[in-house]
Amino acid sequence: MDGAGGPGEGPAQEALQSLSRRLQVQEKEMELVKAALAEALRVLRLQAPPTSLQDPGTPGPTRDSSAAAPPGLPPTRSPSSVSRGTQTETEVEMESSPGPPGLSNGPAAPQGGGEEPGGTQSEGGGSSSSGTGSPGPPGLLRLVQPPQRTDTPRRNSSSSSSPSERPRQKLSRKAASSANLLLRSGSTESRGGKDPLSSPGGPGSRRSNYNLEGISVKMFLRGRPITMYIPSGIRSLEELPSGPPPETLSLDWVYGYRGRDSRSNLFVLRSGEVVYFIACVVVLYRPGGGPGGPGGGGQRHYRGHTDCVRCLAVHPDGVRVASGQAAGVDKDGKPLQPVVHIWDSETLLKLQEIGLGAFERGVGALAFSVADLGAFLCVVDDSNEHMLSVWDCSRGTKMAEIKSTNDSVLAVGFNPRDSSCIVTSGKSHVHFWNWSGGAGVPGNGTLTRKQGVFGKYKKPKFIPCFVFLPDGDILTGDSEGNILTWGRSLSDSRTPGRGGAKETYGIVAQAHAHEGSIFALCLRRDGTVMSGGGRDRRLVQWGPGLVALQEAEIPEHFGAVRAVAEGLGSELLVGTTKNALLRGDLDQGFSPVIQGHTDELWGLCTHPFQNRFLTCGHDRQLCLWDGEGHALAWSIDLKETGLCADFHPSGAVVAVGLNTGRWLVLDTETREIVSDITDGNEQLSVVRYSPDGLYLAIGSHDNMIYIYSVSSDGAKSSRFGRCVGHSSFITHLDWSKDGNFIMSNSGDYEILYWDVAGGCKLLRNRYESRDREWATYTCVLGFHVYGVWPDGSDGTDINSLCRSHNERVVAVADDFCKVHLFQYPCARAKAPSLVYGGHGSHVTSVRFTHDDSHLVSLGGKDASIFQWRVLGPGGAGPAPATPSRTPSLSPASSLDV
Repeated sequence: MDGAGGPGEGPAQEALQSLSRRLQVQEKEMELVKAALAEALRVLRLQAPPTSLQDPGTPGPTRDSSAAAPPGLPPTRSPSSVSRGTQTETEVEMESSPGPPGLSNGPAAPQGGGEEPGGTQSEGGGSSSSGTGSPGPPGLLRLVQPPQRTDTPRRNSSSSSSPSERPRQKLSRKAASSANLLLRSGSTESRGGKDPLSSPGGPGSRRSNYNLEGISVKMFLRGRPITMYIPSGIRSLEELPSGPPPETLSLDWVYGYRGRDSRSNLFVLRSGEVVYFIACVVVLYRPGGGPGGPGGGGQRHYRGHTDCVRCLAVHPDGVRVASGQAAGVDKDGKPLQPVVHIWDSETLLKLQEIGLGAFERGVGALAFSVADLGAFLCVVDDSNEHMLSVWDCSRGTKMAEIKSTNDSVLAVGFNPRDSSCIVTSGKSHVHFWNWSGGAGVPGNGTLTRKQGVFGKYKKPKFIPCFVFLPDGDILTGDSEGNILTWGRSLSDSRTPGRGGAKETYGIVAQAHAHEGSIFALCLRRDGTVMSGGGRDRRLVQWGPGLVALQEAEIPEHFGAVRAVAEGLGSELLVGTTKNALLRGDLDQGFSPVIQGHTDELWGLCTHPFQNRFLTCGHDRQLCLWDGEGHALAWSIDLKETGLCADFHPSGAVVAVGLNTGRWLVLDTETREIVSDITDGNEQLSVVRYSPDGLYLAIGSHDNMIYIYSVSSDGAKSSRFGRCVGHSSFITHLDWSKDGNFIMSNSGDYEILYWDVAGGCKLLRNRYESRDREWATYTCVLGFHVYGVWPDGSDGTDINSLCRSHNERVVAVADDFCKVHLFQYPCARAKAPSLVYGGHGSHVTSVRFTHDDSHLVSLGGKDASIFQWRVLGPGGAGPAPATPSRTPSLSPASSLDV
C-alpha cells in the first residue's frame, strides 16, 4: 500500500534535503574564501601598490531598501601589518589548509540575515559568543579579535543557544569574517607622549579599519569591535570630505551666572557693562533698556582662561580686569596650573599673566591696590596654607609672599587710603596685614599680620565680606547676621599678634542686620552701604552709624543675595545663589536679566520651527529659553531630575524623561502636564518623536526602547510595543526619514536597527540598513560619524552629537570641556575639526536650532548654557565686529578656536 511507508519516508526525505541545502551553502562559502585567499596571495607576490577605494564624483548615500546582499568580492589587496594610532599588530591570520575540491563559486552574502540572537547580531561589541579560539573552515582568512574586557557588559542572549545551533553560529561568524577582509588604515601618527599598546584594540583604544571591498568599516572601542556598513553610494572612503568644515562658530550668548559657590563675582565697569563669570568665560553684559540702563543690550566674552574662573577684581580705572582660575587637567592628563589674567575690557586683550606655577589648586580671592592707582595686585590661593602674595601688575613679578592661614579665606582687599595695609577675612578670622615693598625689589617685600580681636563680641564662624568706609573704618559682615565696625586705634603691645604696624583695628560697634549670614557688602557713591542677606534674602541700605534707611526682599525662587554692585544712577545689580542676575532698585524692585540652572545639565532639545530651546537637569528645573531675546521664557519644577527631552513636530507639546523611569508630556503654552507615564524603574536617557509625530521612542537604562503611538496633537499616547535586544542601557537613538525605523546605540557600543512599523522587530541583517536615510543623526556610533572619535578613546569621550538640518556639519560634545565642529559625513579616521572652548566641565549635549543659525551646548557640572552663532556657508552671516575671544594661552593648532 502506498500509505504504509509514507509517514516514515517524508521526514527523512525532508532532513536529507535540508542537509543537502546546507552542504551546498557551505561549499559556496568555502569556495568564496578559497578564491579570496588565492587572490590575496597573488597580490602579495606582485606587491601591488594600494589603490583608491572610491571613484571621484561619487554621489552621496541614497536610500535603497531593496539591497539585500553585497556583490561578490572583488580582487583584494594583501593583508598586512601597519600602524594605526598607537597600536601596531597584524590584522589577519592565514590558515592555509586546502579546502575541499570541486566547490563552485557563488555570490557572497552578508551573514546578518542568518544571525541568531546569540551571534554577532549587533554592529557594536555586544556579543560574547564570537570568541577567536574556535576553529574555522580550511583556507579561511580569520580576523584576529582583540581581547574582551571583563568589565564590559555582554549580551544577555549570548548563552541562550542550544547545542545544536552552535556549529551553525560558528559557521556564520566565519563566513561573515571572510566577507569582511579588513586592512588597517595606513596612518602612522601616534598620540604624543603615549606608550604604544601591545595588544590590538586594547583598553582605551579606538582604531578603524577599511574593508578592502568597500563593504564595511570596523573600529574598536575599549577592545570591542564595531562594524559599520558603507552606503552603496560611497565607493571610496578616500574621496569623502577630509578637512575641517567651512562653517565656524562664534559665541553669541551665555546663559547663567556662577553665584551658587563663588564670591567676588559681580562688578560694574566704567563703560556701564556688568562683568561676571561662569565656567571658563568672563561675561561683559550690557543691559538693554529700562530706567538707568545704557541701552543696546548684549554680551561680550573674555575667553582666555583654560579652566573655571573663580574670582574677579576691577582696576581703579574701571577698564582693566583681573580674573583668577582654578587648576585643572587637559585631555591628556597634563595639569593646567592656576593663573591670574589681567586684561583690557575694551579690547578683550590679555595684558599680563600673573603667577603661572606659583599658585596651588586655584585662585580664591583678588584685589587691586587703590591708593597707588592699581600698581599692585594681592592674591590668595586655595592651597592648605592659603598663600597671600603681592604682585607688581606692570611687570608681573612677585613682591612678597606669606602663609596666610589654614582656614579658608573668603575676601581680600587693600586699604584704599594706604596700600601698605591689606585685610583678609574668612573662617573665624579677620587679619590685618602690613606690607613693606622692599624698595621695589621683587621678592624682598615683607608681610606681617595682626589678628582681629573680637573681645566681648561673639566670634562668628564665617566672615564672608568686608568694606572700607571713607573715614577709614572697616565694616565686616558675618555668619551671625551682624555688621561689626572696626576702628583704628593706637598700637597696643598687649594685643595678640605681631607686626610693625603703627596702628591696629578694634571693634567699636555692632549692629544686627540680617537673619542668617551676610554674604555681601557694597559701598555706594553717596557713602551709604548696602548689605545682602542669605537666609532672609533682604537688601538693606545703611546710613551713618548703621542706621537702616531702606530695604527690599528678593523673591524666594531667585535664592539668597550673593553679590551687590552699584550701576548707573540708583540702579543696583544683584547676583543670587540660584545663579540669577537681577537689576533694579529698592523702590521699584528687581527683575532678572540673566538666569541659569544651578546643577548638572543633561537634557536639551530645540523647537521645530522657532528659535527656542528647552533644558533640564539635576536641579529639577525644566526651562524654555528664547534664543532671540536671550531670556528665560518659563520654567517649572519637575520634582525629579530631568535627563532628556524632545519637542513634538507640532511644537505644541514636549516630552521629558526623568531619572525614575517616568516621562511627562507638557503643553508648551499652558505648561500643564497632559501625560504622565512610567516605564520601568530606571532612568531614561533619550526620548525622540518620529518625524511625522506618530510615534514616540523612549530609551531606558533597563536596556529597552519603549514605543508609543501618539495622537496628532501629541497630547495622547498609547503603548505600541517594545524594542528588546540591547545588552546594555540605551544612550542614543534616531528615526528614519520615513518614520518606520530606528537606529540605536547602547552603553556597550552596540548599533542596532529596528523595524518599528513592522512590530518593533530587530533587523538582524544590518547590511540592509546601510542606505537608510535618517531624519536626525544624534547616535554617536555609525558609519557617517565614526571619524569624530579620537584615538585612545575609552568609549565615553563623546557625550553628544548632532547633525545640522542641512546635513553639512556635525557638532560634537566631548568629555574634555570642548565643542567640535566636523564636516558631514565624517567617515574618515582622525577627521580634523574646529575646536571651541569655554565650558568648564564635560559638555553633555549639543543641538542645532531649527534653521541651523545657532548651536546650543550644555556644560555639565558648570551648569552653563552656550548659544553659538553658526557662521559661513549655510550659517547666519558674518561674524560680529566686536571681538569675543582672545588668543590661546598655549600653542595650539590652527584648528583651535
